[in-house]
Order: sequence, then structure tokens, then C-alpha cells
Amino acid sequence: MQKSSLKIGLFGIGLDAYWKQFEGLKERLENYLSAVEQKLSAIHPQIINLGLIDTPDKAFEAGSRFRTEDVDLIFLYVTTYALSSTVLPVVQKAKVPVIILNLSPEAAIDYSNFNKLTNRTKMTGEWLAFCSSCPVPEIANVFNRTGIKFHQITGMLNNDPECWDEIAEWVQAAKVANIMSHNRMGCMGHYYSGMLDIYSDLTQQYATFGGHIELLEVDELAGLRKEVSSEEIQERVILFNETFDVQEDCSIEELERAAKTSVALDKLVERYSLGSIAYYYKGTGNFDNEDTISSIILGNSLLTARGIPVAGEYEIKNAQAMKIMDSFGSGGSFTEYYAMDYKDDVVLMGHDGPGHIAIAQGRIKVRRLAIYHGKVGNGLSVEMSVKNGRVTLLSVVEQASGKLMLLIAEAESVAGPILEIGNTNSRYKFSIGARKFVNDWNSYGPAHHCAVGTGHISSKIKKLGQLLNIDVVQVC
Repeated sequence: MQKSSLKIGLFGIGLDAYWKQFEGLKERLENYLSAVEQKLSAIHPQIINLGLIDTPDKAFEAGSRFRTEDVDLIFLYVTTYALSSTVLPVVQKAKVPVIILNLSPEAAIDYSNFNKLTNRTKMTGEWLAFCSSCPVPEIANVFNRTGIKFHQITGMLNNDPECWDEIAEWVQAAKVANIMSHNRMGCMGHYYSGMLDIYSDLTQQYATFGGHIELLEVDELAGLRKEVSSEEIQERVILFNETFDVQEDCSIEELERAAKTSVALDKLVERYSLGSIAYYYKGTGNFDNEDTISSIILGNSLLTARGIPVAGEYEIKNAQAMKIMDSFGSGGSFTEYYAMDYKDDVVLMGHDGPGHIAIAQGRIKVRRLAIYHGKVGNGLSVEMSVKNGRVTLLSVVEQASGKLMLLIAEAESVAGPILEIGNTNSRYKFSIGARKFVNDWNSYGPAHHCAVGTGHISSKIKKLGQLLNIDVVQVC
């Protein structure tokens, strides 16, 4: 899984007029802010904490500082009542997503001891330490009227796992957004001719996810294969046997052919610092190119397991979906409908080409295929099922408007017979049933490919969509 360069901004807010009026209040709120920083640092270490902002002047300075520090996300911790004029300049100048933390220091005020206080000033100071919820409507009003998108988390500073799990999900989503914004995707070859659903506007990919797309020629990979040494080939064959369950019908010649391509792929990835790849090559009789592409599957599987997902059929949108799933730590394997099983109410889904080793049920089998259906040549392929248990399906959908959206579904990968045809293949059971899932999923017009990963992570993907400002639809 690729590391992110995510930086998180943190600041608290207060009202400077309070500090002279209520002894110890500022120090108490600063301690609360320190506790938030410690908890956030346990989730992600790169925290830029600018302390309590209590005047407009400090707010302008904080906004400039956040821009200088290049933060990706801001957590605004509401410690007590504060004027919205001390908040707006920070967020306006920083120009990054903001999460409002409306966190009470405890579950409730100790009313009995509170009402025993004889000094009304002390009583007010005690109340102000608990009134974080007071200015949130004011802040929300101003953010809405100034066109600033925000998200809010309401809960407790301590002893509130639900609250801090949600905060952790926002951080995870921000990490993925950061990874996508720096990802370099290699697009090698060309579209599968006539497969119209996979055609994509590359500029829209930039607009939505950021990153960089490097257009590559198959010839370059074929050329790199010629530079691979016999020692490198033998080392890679050893790695294949350690990693995969290589079947008896796989000849040493085919393993060496795949090994040569795998080593060359690694060199290509290193040359362009690639974090994902989409590829397809029809073939025109050029032996070197066809020999390269027909021996690419094992190398692609190794790359996918390393956090460099590879999507066949030049499915750029799905390479993005696979990268998102992998960046969440859920894998992200190339998949499509294979067949309906009405007897067991499951959908069989899989794909030829690379599989994701990290999410396989057992060791991946390597089989020899006499033909690659609909594609050039023959050679070795992988056969696997996704681990039994919870899974999430993700599709990056290009809509009629040209804008992208994320389509998700949660399911269970269940045990049972699969098609042993040398491809990835799993059985998925959906809470709404196989028929309704297929109808509902198809109704949003996704391409016929999607990415599947382990775990139910729809709540994280929805947060990613909010950070990227794109729609997310969950069918189940």
C-alpha cells in the first residue's frame, strides 16, 4: 500500500475576551486541544497544530500558515463559544476541506457540584468549558453563506469510540485522496476496440483525482525485456514458485517468459515512478510486443500485490477504483460479472489477468491457458477467489454529463464452487439479493468492470467522495 504525504491542520477556537474574565479557562481549553492533537497523532503523525485562535488577526495568520505548510485537511476543534470572524479567515485562506469537531470534554456537566459553586463567575467559566456546541450553528451558517463545504463530528473528547472511529475514517479518506492526487498512472497501449463503456476523458480524471497520467508504448516494455539478464529471470522464477501455487502443466519455458516480462515491468514502473497501470494491446504481428503482452499476467499480479494495481483492457477508470481500494488497505482486484447463480442467489464475478495476492482465499494458482479469450496469444494465468467474508465493490463511473461518480456495494464473498478456468473468480452474496443487486447496479450505468476489496468500507468511500466533491451512490 502506497504511503501518503498527508498533512493535517488543527486549530482550536475561543474568545479572547474570556481569558481575563475566567481564570484558568484558556489553559483548560488548551489542554483539551492538546488531547485532540495526541489522539489525532495516534491516527496520523503529521499534525500541524496552530493552537487556540481567538482573534481575527490570528485567524488570518493561521490561514496563511496552513497554506505555507501545505495541509490537505483541517480539523477545527470548537472548544467553547467563539466568534465566526475568528474562524472564517483560517478556512478561506487555507482552501482545503474542513471538519468541525464539536467535542464535549465529558458526557455531561456534573450538575450537583456545578450548582454548589457559590461564585457565579466560576459557574460561568465552568459552563464555558462545556459549551463547544454553542457556536457551531453560527459557523455552519457562515460557511454555507460563503460557499465553504464542511463536515461535522459531534461527540465527546474522551470515552467515545464511535466519535473517534469516525474521525479516523476521515483521516483515512484524506490519506487516500492525497495518494490519488500524487499517483502516477501508466497507460500502456490503447483501448480495447469497440468496448465503448471503458473509454474515458483523461482530463476529467485529472480534474477529479489529480495525479499524473503517463502514456506508454508496449514497445518500451518489449525493449526492457531484452535487457533482462538470465540471473534476473531465474530469481523471478524462484519468486513465482514461492508466491504462487504453480500447476504441473506450467512449463519452465513459460515461467521464464513470464519472469522476463515481470522483471521488465518492474523496471518500467521504476523508470516512471508508477503507482498504477492500465494496459491493452491488440497485436499486429509484432512478435516482441505480442510475446511481452501474452506473458504479462504474473508480473501484473506481483505489482498489484505491491500496491501498484494493474487493470487490463485499458480500463483507466477501474485502475483508479483499484488504486482507491488498495489505498484503503482493502486490496482492489479487477472484476466483472461472470454468471448468475439463481440456485444459491449469488453472482459469480472475476476477470482474466492479474489477481490481488493479498486478498486471495489461499494461494493463487498459476495455470497455462491455450488461448486468452478475445486477446492475443496464450500463456500463464492466475486463478483465485477473494477471501471469504465481507467485501466492497467500487466502480468509478463516467456519467453522461462527463463528471465522475463513485458507485459502491457491500457484499459477502462466500464459499462454493467456482469456474476453474484460470481466472480470478468469486461468489458474492448481496443483502438485497442477486437479481436486485444486478438491476440496481446496472441502472447507474457503470462500465462492466469494477474493483473488489475486503471489508465493508462504504462509509470511508463516502467520505472520500465528499473530500473530492463527487457523488457517491451505494446500492446495498
